[in-house]
Amino acid sequence: MELHIRGDLSSVVDGLKIVSNHLNFQLTTTGYPIQVKHQKGQLRVVNKNGQGEIIFDQPVHFFRALGLWLEHFRKSSEFNVSEIPQFDMSGVMLDASRNAVPTVADVEKLLQNMAVMGLNTLMLYTEDTYEVPEHPYFGYMRGRYTAEELKACDDYASKLGIEMIPCIQTLGHLREALKWNYASDIRDTDDIILVDEPKTYEFLENCIRAVSQPFRSNRIHIGMDETFQLGLGKYLQKHGYESHIDIMNRHLKKVVSITQKYGLKPMIWSDMYFPLFAETSDYRKENGQIREDILAGIPDVELVYWNYYRKEQEVYEKDFQNHKLLGRTPIFAGGAWTWNGIAPNYGKAIVTTEAAMAASKKEGIKEVIVTLWGDNGAETPFSTAYPMLQLFAEHSYHQEVGLKQVSERFAFCCDGQFEDFMILKRLDETPGVIEDNMNISMTSKVAMYQDILIGLYDDNISGLSLGEHYEKLVPKLEKAKQNNPKWESLFDFYEQLARVLSVKVEIGLQLKEAYEEKDVERMKTFIPKLDWLQTNVDLLRKKHRSIWFSAYKPFGWEVIDIRYAGVMTRMDTVKYRINDWLDGRISNIEELEEERLRHDGPWEIFDGLVGGNIYHRIVTAGNFSL
Repeated sequence: MELHIRGDLSSVVDGLKIVSNHLNFQLTTTGYPIQVKHQKGQLRVVNKNGQGEIIFDQPVHFFRALGLWLEHFRKSSEFNVSEIPQFDMSGVMLDASRNAVPTVADVEKLLQNMAVMGLNTLMLYTEDTYEVPEHPYFGYMRGRYTAEELKACDDYASKLGIEMIPCIQTLGHLREALKWNYASDIRDTDDIILVDEPKTYEFLENCIRAVSQPFRSNRIHIGMDETFQLGLGKYLQKHGYESHIDIMNRHLKKVVSITQKYGLKPMIWSDMYFPLFAETSDYRKENGQIREDILAGIPDVELVYWNYYRKEQEVYEKDFQNHKLLGRTPIFAGGAWTWNGIAPNYGKAIVTTEAAMAASKKEGIKEVIVTLWGDNGAETPFSTAYPMLQLFAEHSYHQEVGLKQVSERFAFCCDGQFEDFMILKRLDETPGVIEDNMNISMTSKVAMYQDILIGLYDDNISGLSLGEHYEKLVPKLEKAKQNNPKWESLFDFYEQLARVLSVKVEIGLQLKEAYEEKDVERMKTFIPKLDWLQTNVDLLRKKHRSIWFSAYKPFGWEVIDIRYAGVMTRMDTVKYRINDWLDGRISNIEELEEERLRHDGPWEIFDGLVGGNIYHRIVTAGNFSL
């Protein structure tokens, strides 16, 4: 299609060239006329009497409006559609630290889609995956971004009206940064930096200076979440016990002074201040207000309240109100649930987003982000987050949002069928798992990696007919692949995963049953099944590898390679053990003699949970490193 877009284009002209390629239209002086007007607070698209009109405020509103105009033009010759932005900031936080580091090209793809959706902020979460010249081991062999790469991302985002904000850690979640000998003097625990040590603040200043320089924004996220062992390592030995709130505040003041030196406005995750909110807290006065001395001790930082776990709107409302007791309206961070395991947890992502967005609007929250974490290896491709980004975007421009609306917009913005993507949640939301997988069962990850001879999760899945469940998923995913040509490789990967799991998920149970019955003929049948599994797991690995290298830097794939190789190599040992027993070289298979107990790990504490844990707790009852 050819368009003649004219009017006040000064703030969007560079981005318009990018979006024209993304949405497949040409800019000409003879194309269909669209008049552009810039008005405060407006986002409206009109077509009437052969003339288009776009009214916008912020540049990103223009790119969303342009997409809306094209979408409606396909359906009708006349329309008048307006939207009201619900938030000042509505954006994405992309995890680039948990094994997968997206390439600059893939960040640009994300930015293109964000612009058309109307999302105006991107944070790159980098624990140690950015270059700090003074510390060559910081992010070594982890795919860290160079300053030039970060600047390229920021330049591209700026053309699309998107603010990029560096998002780092300055207290905890620094295990990968602190593991090298250069950090021995600034390490409290293996994950937390040593507070009150002068060398610590020299190090943090180097980090803050390095990560902030490539970006236009004067905002920076300095982390500080989940430091539960704060002050309990080397700090305890040097200084004795001290309240974590006092340590946190003192450290935060020092880090904030560094950000001020560079003209930066910091924000932090707010969870370490949650003890202040308890009804019986010693930090509250009789009237329920937080004590003045406590408030005075918290530096001038923005608080980011993260919660992607609850489906009750009132939980978010109460937490927003508690944050306001600290004298500031928080930023909210929800989640796309790209970190459930190998597959996205759309059920939980949708219900938590609906509740959180409703509460955000009710409580007057002005800034919101959706997080794309990649816990325990980033095995789920981040591209699976796009349907949830679309949901988040629609909530950013409408008071009420229905999934039909999200589906229609997703089809336009991302050229995908929302309903087909929802099939992916069935890889984890299986029989035995509660609706919407609220308890975060990682069924497909457990089934993929658990050992056939050890079977730590065999008792959990017994009687659930998971093999049949995955077998029925295969043709559904094959059809979804045909329906979504742009997403063919993604659905092809998940189709192969379901195919592998249809055989592997219950093979350990079947093997143990045949062994206990001393059914020699049935035991022989497992050898060709294991041959088939080895071949198809390797094919799955290659499909996954193709997706990885199309989106991420190579660093980190070695971890996934090793995981797949472990599955295949152990199958070779299973065949070896079966053949030794069949040929009489051993009188029993000790692994199959053991009783299968229900997995009693830290996550197996809820009803309706087939299984969920990190990789090394799935594959062995032993320990990889000790």
